Amino acid sequence: MAELTYRDAVAAGIAQEMRRDERVYLIGEDVAGAGGVFKATPGLLAEFGPRRVRDTPISEEAIVGAAMGAAMTGLRPIAEIMFSDFLATCWDIVANQIAKTRYMTDGQISLPLVIRTANGGGARFGAQHSQSVENWAMAIPGLKVVAPSNPADVIGLLAASVRDPDPVMFFEHKALYATKGDVPDGELVDTLGTARVVREGSDATLVALAAMVPKALAAAEVLAERGVSVEVIDLRSLVPLDTQTVLGSIAKTSRLFTVEENPRLTGWGAEVVSIAAEECFWDLDGPIVRITTPHIPLPSADALEDVAIPSVDRIVTTVEQVLA
Repeated sequence: MAELTYRDAVAAGIAQEMRRDERVYLIGEDVAGAGGVFKATPGLLAEFGPRRVRDTPISEEAIVGAAMGAAMTGLRPIAEIMFSDFLATCWDIVANQIAKTRYMTDGQISLPLVIRTANGGGARFGAQHSQSVENWAMAIPGLKVVAPSNPADVIGLLAASVRDPDPVMFFEHKALYATKGDVPDGELVDTLGTARVVREGSDATLVALAAMVPKALAAAEVLAERGVSVEVIDLRSLVPLDTQTVLGSIAKTSRLFTVEENPRLTGWGAEVVSIAAEECFWDLDGPIVRITTPHIPLPSADALEDVAIPSVDRIVTTVEQVLA
């Protein structure tokens, strides 16, 4: 067992898969010599060389286009898009080409590739560099969508993503890069589409993703001190979506809250809420409540950004008011 930062886990996960399979390679802006702008890929160039760790020009279209072509011809590329906001510049290739090629060729061509990207706010980068866009990818059939909340899940879910036959969008949260966690020794391989109950509880269920998971856990601690037992679920994956874990928790607690960083309108929590309302309406003892970022461009001013993104205090206050 070792303690790693979230950013070091990214490099460890990539290295694990590159050592295992020579078809795996990394491509992106500043991923080689600089070790990534968020220092999530240091040491990879030294170990694997410039043939398998490749810096690119500043062109998201070139990065994902090259990755698509490589995947079509038998490689397993890991493509980095520096900020998830920049997916907008290459969205045609992602949504109309990568996501649909296997379907449109009747399975004759598969695209085993991973698109990694730094997602979310909390780092004061402003409206064009702080968006939480996992719901963009969730809306496109043909893409799998993963968002880990801790170092061990980074490695395990990244390994599962690289080995998957379909394209995977892998959202790393910028605010989590410096956080630390225990990582088991040896090869780690997780399973896509599996949520995890990270805290047991009986009075309410909190469903969270990525950077909202530690906030949900912190809120659960505060609520426990006030006599409220909250179960916290880390979704980990949006596509495939583990509805059974969520529905099983609701059957136990009879209350559901989602904690979402993405803007409220059409966020991933809306889909979770819809499924819960359809599948376990009679298990619920009260309204389902979404705790979200407002539908606004994210401010760069620290005080305003902190108000916009769900906080521990807002989670605690919302749960208490609804249960009361």
